[in-house]
Amino acid sequence: MSPVDQILEWIAAISGILCVFLLTRENIWAWIFGLLSVAIYVYIFWINKLYSDTILHVVYVLLNAYGLYVWTRRSKNPGPSQSELLPITWLPDIQRWGYLILIVIGSLLWGYGMHRYTDASYPYPDAFTTVASLVAQYLIARKRLENWMIWIVVDIVAIVIYGLKGIWVTSGLYVVYLVLSVMGYREWKRKMAGVQ
Repeated sequence: MSPVDQILEWIAAISGILCVFLLTRENIWAWIFGLLSVAIYVYIFWINKLYSDTILHVVYVLLNAYGLYVWTRRSKNPGPSQSELLPITWLPDIQRWGYLILIVIGSLLWGYGMHRYTDASYPYPDAFTTVASLVAQYLIARKRLENWMIWIVVDIVAIVIYGLKGIWVTSGLYVVYLVLSVMGYREWKRKMAGVQ
């Protein structure tokens, strides 16, 4: 990558770290840093022929806007034990299985398409990170605790892919994301249990 691309990668990485850290704290500013990070990564992944990640980050722009909207929306009828803002919750079992099946089938189909019709690098792992990330991003916007478990797996796969492609700053970024995802899971679980 060119020196300018490397600077952009650093800006995206730092913004991404701030985004995930602020998400672990349920801070609304997370979505603004997220928008900056994903917009830059659209370009970074495109020039590295990681087309699934490129498409993923285009969709992330929309999902970050959605997350900002949902997290700032007040409940019309909060109950006596609820806050006015969206609470952290678990998915119902049927939805949990549904999202798992969606990730598996979506990854296989997307990976096949990338393998068959493009010159994509690592089409199946790249497809997995794309599909699983979309599910996790939606679930984090809805404050579902399972989002962090999905992010942990995505982060591990992404560390390997980006390392193999020599995108070292981003690979390192996903190491940080992995740590933050574990912290996010623990923090949200503690908050959900009502432990202050």
